[in-house]
Amino acid sequence: MADVIADPALSICFVVTVDDIQLGSFTQCDGLGAEMVLETREEGGNALFVHQLPTRLKYPNIKLIRPVMPGAKSLAAWFTRLAASGVKPGTGNIEARDSNQKKVASWGLLGVIPVRWTGPQFNVDQAKAATETLELAHHGFTDMGS
Repeated sequence: MADVIADPALSICFVVTVDDIQLGSFTQCDGLGAEMVLETREEGGNALFVHQLPTRLKYPNIKLIRPVMPGAKSLAAWFTRLAASGVKPGTGNIEARDSNQKKVASWGLLGVIPVRWTGPQFNVDQAKAATETLELAHHGFTDMGS
C-alpha cells in the first residue's frame, strides 16, 4: 500500500509582516502574481501577425482577508498611523502555513505600500462572519522560498 501524503494546501493561513511588523494571520490571500505587459507593433506589409514586445512586469494588489477577532482594531490603527506619518514603500513577507503552523511557502515583497483597509460589513439579514480586508500594493517579489 502506498504511503498517504498529507495535502499541504489544506487549512492554510497566511501570516503577514510589513517592515518586520507582524500584522497577523489571514484566511484568504488574493492577487499573488505578475503579468508581463506587452506592446504590440504592426509591421507594414506583414498581414500574418502582429509583433508582441515585452515591456515590463506589472503586479496586482494583494488582498488579505480574515475574520474579525479580538484585537482587530490593531490593523486599522497600524494603517492609520502609517497614513498620518507618511507612507514609505517597505518590504513585506507573506508566509503560507498549514494547520500545524508549519511553513508551506513564502513570498517576499518589495516596495510594499498599504493602500486600503476595510472593516467589517454588518447586515442582520445575513448570517455571515464579519471580516476585515487589507490591500497591499508592491513592486515585485524577492526571496520566494518554499
